[in-house]
Amino acid sequence: MKKIIPYKTPKNALEELDNGGRFYNLITKANDGNINSAELGKVAGIMSDKQKMVLFLELSLSKLSGDSRKEILKTLSPDLKSAIKKYSAQYLLPSEANEKGVLAENSIIEGIPKYLESKSEFNGFIMVPVMTGKVTSFMMIPIIDHYNIYELRDNISSEAFLIAHSKESDQLPEKRMTFGGILKELKKKKDEEAPTSNYLEIHYYSDEL
Repeated sequence: MKKIIPYKTPKNALEELDNGGRFYNLITKANDGNINSAELGKVAGIMSDKQKMVLFLELSLSKLSGDSRKEILKTLSPDLKSAIKKYSAQYLLPSEANEKGVLAENSIIEGIPKYLESKSEFNGFIMVPVMTGKVTSFMMIPIIDHYNIYELRDNISSEAFLIAHSKESDQLPEKRMTFGGILKELKKKKDEEAPTSNYLEIHYYSDEL
């Protein structure tokens, strides 16, 4: 999980994004007016995951005007422009994420996270892959064993929505923030085929509201 500080001006965005990529990207040039996946991946902290690159870019440009965003998007390589069309994020309220959210898609949700410490506070499980020789199977484990879990609410409904991030990351403060991640399903232990609800696996967040 990585904190994002959104760009304040298109000049700032271009200076950071048009960076030439990593040292082994010999063909990519910095400050040439073109941004490719190697350059975006360097800033986003990932290698080749286009879905997460798009999520990073959307949050990074979120404070720019529409015209300023268009100015940046025009400089993207053809493959990044295609990725934006494919992975553009759904913007959801916590109260509508279960009903309207589309699983496996990028999602951006705003709210105040309340950390859940006790396993008894909810009964949710996730599927994790397990390798046995060359065979991959799936096992259900409590989500709280794998992630730090938080509840989000909004002013429209008292219904809580769960967000989650790796236990390797620091615990989030209890203040209003914007979260970007991938929407996944939460399952019941007794019925492995029926999801109880959705949750957001967080990859990026911002407190620059």
